[in-house]
Amino acid sequence: MIDSPLMIKSKELALNVIRECKTLRSAKCEGALISQLLRSGTSVGANVREAQYAHGTADFIAKLQIALKECSETEYWIELLLESGYLSDRTLLDRCVEVKKILISSINTAKTKASI
Repeated sequence: MIDSPLMIKSKELALNVIRECKTLRSAKCEGALISQLLRSGTSVGANVREAQYAHGTADFIAKLQIALKECSETEYWIELLLESGYLSDRTLLDRCVEVKKILISSINTAKTKASI
């Protein structure tokens, strides 16, 4: 799973969030928004990485579900930043949605395999 699209894209999302937060700090964006985005945006990849070392299928699915929740929260913060005018480029949102779709697919696949 280490070279899986989910591992790669969730880490890329975290790196993009870190870079964007740095830019937002320079633009004097609200600190609370930056902190929330940074926390949730980097948590997605961390939970995906944790899933790699899960103790069985149920734990694997649980870790991916946590990553999905964090990804959804990240999407929310990005939407707020876009709608408030702090962000104008939707690329970060598009990348977040892409990771969310992969997570949903991965969870569904794992659940299907677990029930076989």
